[in-house]
Amino acid sequence: MKLLPFLRPLLEAAAAITLMAVGLRIITNFFTRNSRVYRPTFLRQLALLFWPLLCLGVGMPFLVSFFYLGTLSTFELVLLTAIAAVVLGFSLPAFLLHSQYYARNLHTTLVFDPKQNVLEVYEGRVRIPFGKKDITRVERVTCQSDRLFWSRYTYLKLHLQTGEVLTLTSLLTNLEPVTEFLRNTPLERKQRWFCWA
Repeated sequence: MKLLPFLRPLLEAAAAITLMAVGLRIITNFFTRNSRVYRPTFLRQLALLFWPLLCLGVGMPFLVSFFYLGTLSTFELVLLTAIAAVVLGFSLPAFLLHSQYYARNLHTTLVFDPKQNVLEVYEGRVRIPFGKKDITRVERVTCQSDRLFWSRYTYLKLHLQTGEVLTLTSLLTNLEPVTEFLRNTPLERKQRWFCWA
């Protein structure tokens, strides 16, 4: 295949960048204390998209074969279509959820420190004024299966007395400690196959 020599350096460069980012994260974890400020960071996004990106990276050389459509036999075309359906079926829903969560929480900052009894949400640089007593109910939505690539995409909706609804997605942080922090508020747990916020 003519494109394989071209794709190999790209895959090696992507693997090297990923290893450097993960290595830097491990090294910086030794010198920093746990943060209480959560934003959509590169490493959080990489952690959520690792398996979909890996699936797409492995399947991409096969998907490039569609450019040779005139030279493929019927059997090769059926096999290629099945591989494309598997690759896109596993990775595309995760990319759709990720883009929706990214658009929703791109400018959101969560300040959360349960030891200090702090839960604050900022949109841009503006703090949304509310306290625990202002939350009428909490809606926690998780994926029904924990084996799908998009199962780590969950969200939490805080319904305030003012009628405003704040949506915190797993793009910010793991939301289970926040849910535990709000355990005295009426909690509604839902499970869905696809957690579209």
